[in-house]
Amino acid sequence: MSDDHSFVEQSGASDDSLQQVHAHMHENKPEKPQGYAAFPLVMLGVMCSLIFFSSIYLAHYSAHFDSLIFNEHQQPTKSGPVVVELTPVQRGKKVFNTICIVCHQATGQGVPGTYPPLAGSEWAQGDEQRIIRIVIDGLNGPIHVENKDFNNAMAPLGSTLRDEQIADVLTYVRQEWGNKAPAVEAETVTKVRAAIAGHAGPFTSEELLKIGK
Repeated sequence: MSDDHSFVEQSGASDDSLQQVHAHMHENKPEKPQGYAAFPLVMLGVMCSLIFFSSIYLAHYSAHFDSLIFNEHQQPTKSGPVVVELTPVQRGKKVFNTICIVCHQATGQGVPGTYPPLAGSEWAQGDEQRIIRIVIDGLNGPIHVENKDFNNAMAPLGSTLRDEQIADVLTYVRQEWGNKAPAVEAETVTKVRAAIAGHAGPFTSEELLKIGK
């Protein structure tokens, strides 16, 4: 019995000691800092500033990442990004290689029996009013080119290409593969686009041959 009583007293003493230790730890527990830590706020401000100034830089020097402005062969300089002003023929070649090359081929010879050639073509080197109309509204039906007959369709590109791009690609076609015809100006394309605004569907060769007569 005395042993049991002694055990209860020791247990009680132990509980009191534990409570005292917890109370002491609670009293000496460091208080939580009030507000927000300064370092994360500083980092957030730095990141926002970087994003802001990067956006301004791209807006001024990216040239909208236009493939018709940048020259992939130009060597970069230490002064910063190089924006190269290409000639109309160089810009036109980029448009041709993107859109026209599948049908008319890199050689300008077209596909025999299917797509007419542009090299040596009397259409490509003829009245610019005709070829501008072909590019804007397309062409459908038979056409005689280089003493050969073709009967296919060319899709209209007026809604795809800007006036400047149409002028550039036609200038390239009229001065490539031995062709020797004057350049096409964007202002001319703009006037032709306005003149045929009411035209429905692709042109036919018969319609186009009436132009300039």
